[in-house]
Amino acid sequence: MSKTWRPATQLVHEGTLRSQYGETSEAIYLTQGFVYENSAAAEARFKGETDGFIYARYGSPTNDMFEKRMIALEGAEDARATASGMAAVAAAILCQVKAGDHIVAARALFGSCRYVVETLAPKYGVECTLIDGRDLANWEAAIRPNTKVMFLESPTNPTLEVVDIAGVAKLANQIGAKVVVDNVFATPLFQKPLELGAHVVVYSATKHIYGQGRCLGGVILSDKQWIDENLHDYFRHTGPAMSPFNAWTLLKGLETLPLRVRQQTESAARIADFLAGEQKVAKVIYPGRKDHPQADIIAKQMTGGSTLICIELKGGKDAAFALQDALEIIKISNNLGDAKSLITHPATTTHKNLTDEARAELGISGGTLRLSCGIEDTDDLVDDLTRALAAVSA
Repeated sequence: MSKTWRPATQLVHEGTLRSQYGETSEAIYLTQGFVYENSAAAEARFKGETDGFIYARYGSPTNDMFEKRMIALEGAEDARATASGMAAVAAAILCQVKAGDHIVAARALFGSCRYVVETLAPKYGVECTLIDGRDLANWEAAIRPNTKVMFLESPTNPTLEVVDIAGVAKLANQIGAKVVVDNVFATPLFQKPLELGAHVVVYSATKHIYGQGRCLGGVILSDKQWIDENLHDYFRHTGPAMSPFNAWTLLKGLETLPLRVRQQTESAARIADFLAGEQKVAKVIYPGRKDHPQADIIAKQMTGGSTLICIELKGGKDAAFALQDALEIIKISNNLGDAKSLITHPATTTHKNLTDEARAELGISGGTLRLSCGIEDTDDLVDDLTRALAAVSA
């Protein structure tokens, strides 16, 4: 494939592997295993002396196409497709730590991500320090001699905070630690963590990459050495592999990723401006607005805004519930990045397991809503929100 192709072309053609039938669309190889011409061929394949597939838990032609397409888009050397976004996060972190190691993580994380570093890893003797990731001084102060991993989301879920990825990577390189970035909210179109110095990038492919609400998936991307030395054996023996059918559907999703994300982002920018002028809205946080608290960092490391908006209503939980319940087009769901516009109340859904104090630290209150803009007509979405705001008590 051409190294000069631009992303929209890569997302249609990169990594395509056609069978002897010359099909236009990628084929689905729904098989558990593979056969060998003879015993010596099987032995050579298992020794790694010859290329080829061994078992679908290790990889398959369909998964390989998806991985190659993501490698081209992200600018990585290698990748592994996983069964879900959380499988990607857990594998990317746990494959490179052992008892006695230390993780530094930004505290503004999706609830399940916080569980992995704050609850699961310590069960196996891996220490974790959660910090306010917006300030590089906090990252530096948290470093210990045994720090091996620095983990962050940027923008964060749900308050859209932004972390200086290049600054964190510089600190990590000074001590030989690895930076893992969950890049879901920015999408691979608007932010390139590896170019900024991060070592590992993870995605929930369930979100924008597929974006049509039918299947789960995840992917881990890095350089070949890191994957060979850390992820390869972990992946093979713990089994977080993606289904070939899901890999095929994700390949179809990638073809339209630029079209969907462009429309979603344009809608989000317009809706954020509309909401910022509404009396019942206390605050709007959107990476494309000049009043974003980290607008200077956004200008350095992102090439676009986001499909997500964080909204703070003045009336607390009652106001948030009233707005959600009055919506007609925008649906209540904890998913995001979908072709359909979705809204959720983080305090009672995605971040409900955090303590009141932890939610307060993250800026999540009863009035916080996370809006994921879809590909519907933007005017219809504004009208829907206008009607719903009218149902909120002043």
